[in-house]
Amino acid sequence: MTVQNHPVDRELVEAAAHVARARCRGDHHTMAAAGRAPDGRIVTAVNAYHFTGGPCAELVLIGTAAAQGVYELDTIVAVGDRDRGVVPPCGRCRQVLLDYFPGVEVIVGEGDGIRAVPVAELLPASYVWADHQLDTE
Repeated sequence: MTVQNHPVDRELVEAAAHVARARCRGDHHTMAAAGRAPDGRIVTAVNAYHFTGGPCAELVLIGTAAAQGVYELDTIVAVGDRDRGVVPPCGRCRQVLLDYFPGVEVIVGEGDGIRAVPVAELLPASYVWADHQLDTE
């Protein structure tokens, strides 16, 4: 697998970091996410942790974006609270991002090594849900 690095949307990383610093307080909200819409808008969200599970910030971002009329995302990033920096999406979020936005780029890495990669490259030999749906016509 060849990982293709794309330019990093630093404004998006800063938007997520700002939300993490300003809104992530205590154990319930420990991660923030930011996504860039094709029209340039930035949508932000935080996770909702609970001991029974709970949505990651990336999944909350998908719902928040839809509530704001954003149904496509070009780039997404998650940032941890307490200045933990960019945090890669978990496996579940990678799969959901691939299914919702197969062309989205995800910002991953640490410090000066952050990079944007296509979500499909984070899931080699991936299962694409849409490819396995029965044609209803």
